Amino acid sequence: MPPGARRALAAGLPDFPWDRLEPAKAAAARHPGGLVDLSIGTPVDPVPAAIRAALTQASDSPGYPLTAGTPALRAAIRDWVTRWCAPAGDGFGVLPTIGSKELVAWLPTLLGLGPGDTVVIPPVCYPTYEVGVQLAGATVVRADSLTSLGPARVRLVWVNSPSNPTGRVLPAAHLRKVVDWARERGAVVASDECYLPLPWEAEPVSILSVCDGRFDNVLAVHSLSKRSNLAGYRAGFVAGDPALVEELLAVRKHAGMIVPAPVQAAMVAALGDEEHVRVQRERYATRRTMLRAAFEKAGFTVEHSEAGLYLWLTRGEDSWDTVAWLAERGILTAAGAFYGPEGQRHVRAALTASDERVAEAARRLTS
Repeated sequence: MPPGARRALAAGLPDFPWDRLEPAKAAAARHPGGLVDLSIGTPVDPVPAAIRAALTQASDSPGYPLTAGTPALRAAIRDWVTRWCAPAGDGFGVLPTIGSKELVAWLPTLLGLGPGDTVVIPPVCYPTYEVGVQLAGATVVRADSLTSLGPARVRLVWVNSPSNPTGRVLPAAHLRKVVDWARERGAVVASDECYLPLPWEAEPVSILSVCDGRFDNVLAVHSLSKRSNLAGYRAGFVAGDPALVEELLAVRKHAGMIVPAPVQAAMVAALGDEEHVRVQRERYATRRTMLRAAFEKAGFTVEHSEAGLYLWLTRGEDSWDTVAWLAERGILTAAGAFYGPEGQRHVRAALTASDERVAEAARRLTS
């Protein structure tokens, strides 16, 4: 690169996955009964009233919010982590984030990774893991078996349970082996646990529960988007190694990565109430049962999908052929190719359409 030349960061990134779905979306929208969009897992149900009230009450917030989060928010996150993640000790740090996708995309950069560093991601996974590695200029390796990596200088390992897109749940023994392997090599383990509150056929566990009370080199990433319908609020947090959390905080303070004060207040309300989560989980369970039965009747095989917000489906053909087949019936799904080469023969269907649209999709699949 000549002196003074600018590196066009966007030029090195893949096409945005959802842009590639636009032709299929247009085809599905032409169906006489309208579009049933199962492609993006965006919540459609109302934000609970208590959370909206907390946001409103905090709306007169003219000053800068705390990057570290208010004392009330930090306490609420700690309480939630203690209840849901079952850490064997209380020596973990916490930090609010602007949703979880922002942290996933920037974590390699925030940790100081760059050229010459290797980041391990699952073979089939959320595309933003790879994008984050590319933004940092590091090298990505897709692997389930860490022992197959050889002498690579691994600095960060992503795990995701329950998985997006597959719904696979990793057992505690597997997570413990990942932590032990990473610690031996000085690598950080980042566990994306955003779907932890949505168990169906297996009980997911947090990586914080397998650390024997030591949180060094371990981070757990969580989101309120799905459990509380707060995707529009951009509300998430990270918990784990207090030294790493302080490091992230120091960089984020300089970069202005701050959760707005009204959203912080809404997060306190959301984290302190489990009843609305139970109600939302029941909604998703009903939709899941209906969609699964309909897809199976239509000849699909459902793989994994033990927990989380999606059905991982295959008809044994290229994922784009399946997307097109479903679009003819007015149903839009995400191509498995978005999630890595091993997803080429699958599609992902989200449970986030309304009850009426889910029932309509089931009718089309079975008629």
